[in-house]
Amino acid sequence: MVIIEENTDFKTDFDKQKTAEEVIGHILKKEGCPKEFEVDILITDSEEVREYNKEYRDIDKTTDVLSFPNIDWETPADFESIDEEELEMSVNPETNLTILGEICLNKDRIISQAEDYGHSVKREYAFLIAHSILHLLGYDHMEEEEARVMEKKQDEYLSQIGITRENG
Repeated sequence: MVIIEENTDFKTDFDKQKTAEEVIGHILKKEGCPKEFEVDILITDSEEVREYNKEYRDIDKTTDVLSFPNIDWETPADFESIDEEELEMSVNPETNLTILGEICLNKDRIISQAEDYGHSVKREYAFLIAHSILHLLGYDHMEEEEARVMEKKQDEYLSQIGITRENG
């Protein structure tokens, strides 16, 4: 389940909810997710993202997306090793689903980066969600090899659902 909260005006020519559900659902399936999780997405502006980045990461600048995972992964997407107590602590009482994590998207960066990279706003939106869901699954890109793995997965998963730089 994907819950999107918007606190900024972000009009698009695509269905943001449907796109987020398609990207997240596909990635979770491909990563072998055995159950349904909740993913919460906040779409906001550069200033609020900067505030979150400063508060939670001690970095006083804006960015395109922030990921807040609720699970500490020893190995990325190793669902068998998840601590059941940890899962129970992250259950949303309204949905009765475990919250995999939260994603904070910067709509200003989505628009500007789509223009900078020469692809659609939908493709940039989907890319940032794919990038962030991989973070929620324990992937990272601090080391060169980790970055290669993440980049390959992002491109592969988006291509599989038909969201590419050319036609996304």
